[in-house]
Amino acid sequence: MNQKLFSRDFTLVVIGQIISLFGNAALRFALPLYLLNRTGSSALYGTVMACAFIPAILLSPVGGMIADRVNKRNVMVILDFFTAALILAFGLLMDGVNLVALLTVTLMILFGIAGAYQPSVQAAIPALVGQEQIMAANSVVNTISSLAALLGPVLGGILYSAYGLKPVLWVCVACFVLSAVMEIFIHIPFQKQLSEGGVWQTVKLDFAQSVRFVRKDRPVIGKAVLSVCGINLFLSSMITVALPYLVTEVLALDAAQANRLYGYAEGILAAGGLAGGICAGLLAKRLSVQKAGRLIVISAGCMFPVSVSLAVFSSGMVNYVILTASCFAVMTCCTIFTVQMMTFFQTVTPPHLLGKVIAVIMTMSMCAQPVGNAMYGVLFEVSKGFEYVVVLFAGVVSLGIAVGMRGIFKGDLLDL
Repeated sequence: MNQKLFSRDFTLVVIGQIISLFGNAALRFALPLYLLNRTGSSALYGTVMACAFIPAILLSPVGGMIADRVNKRNVMVILDFFTAALILAFGLLMDGVNLVALLTVTLMILFGIAGAYQPSVQAAIPALVGQEQIMAANSVVNTISSLAALLGPVLGGILYSAYGLKPVLWVCVACFVLSAVMEIFIHIPFQKQLSEGGVWQTVKLDFAQSVRFVRKDRPVIGKAVLSVCGINLFLSSMITVALPYLVTEVLALDAAQANRLYGYAEGILAAGGLAGGICAGLLAKRLSVQKAGRLIVISAGCMFPVSVSLAVFSSGMVNYVILTASCFAVMTCCTIFTVQMMTFFQTVTPPHLLGKVIAVIMTMSMCAQPVGNAMYGVLFEVSKGFEYVVVLFAGVVSLGIAVGMRGIFKGDLLDL
């Protein structure tokens, strides 16, 4: 008998995600922008963002192990309440301590919480929907994530430009508290696993088991994730640093207009993710994993119009339109690709390993992001007036990696 997709518990997860991810998106927009506005340094911005990713990388495997051994609902509730407390503390301290240090620590904790949180959400999906509906459920969760990422920066940008940072913080605190209360009423099937030895012994065994599965039992997963690391290093990191830096510091726009346009740009980026999530859901039965590499080839190719535009046109609005249009296309393709890959990973991984394996995959994928953020922060800083060269470099290298990825998905997946 087919289980309906929008059961009571899956619907509560979706609503909780809408609220929580909206707050998260607004914070990730407002806090780094506040730092960039106060300092004007892309190198400092890139370094702080690189530091912020480190806890996410370290805590993602822990989150995956916890997701397999603790009720996933409890993980989501506790982390949402903790995030609300963190942002409340930041708002109370921001006027009395060193801004760079406080922002760095807050972003590190915020990204660390996200790293521990997401494995629980992803591992809960197969427990809440039928096997044949996993891709559709992943599409819904990705669509919700993109919708929140669309509304968060746009509304956060309007609120930030009009009233400053603190009102954004108080709205986000309310979002996380409301999400946590909503998640208390979710029921996720859970079977406690036996632990062998102490906490550290259990962590060591769980991590070794998940790595062995990725490397030996399903080596195509490891190959795919290593390729994604390369894309994150040269393409995703470039967009993360370039979008705020180019819009607010390089393009010929006045300061107030630049902040609003950056909020809109983040919204357009999220709209690309929303479009990709919807497409993945509508085309779930027609999408072929073996052809997924083509999507990354298209994404890398979208960087060339941005480079040409920066080199040829002096108009800030012309460059802004081309930059945001290209980023929209990149996000659409990458979101479809992510839904396909996550569905594949969830399908071939045994339930008792799912949280740990997803966490390892997420950790490996994120490893390149801090290095890339720091690298592009420095590259843009030393290439003032020649930013198009940095974008061109990112496009060429990413295209080479993307072409190589096509071989993995054409050949190795067919052997499973």
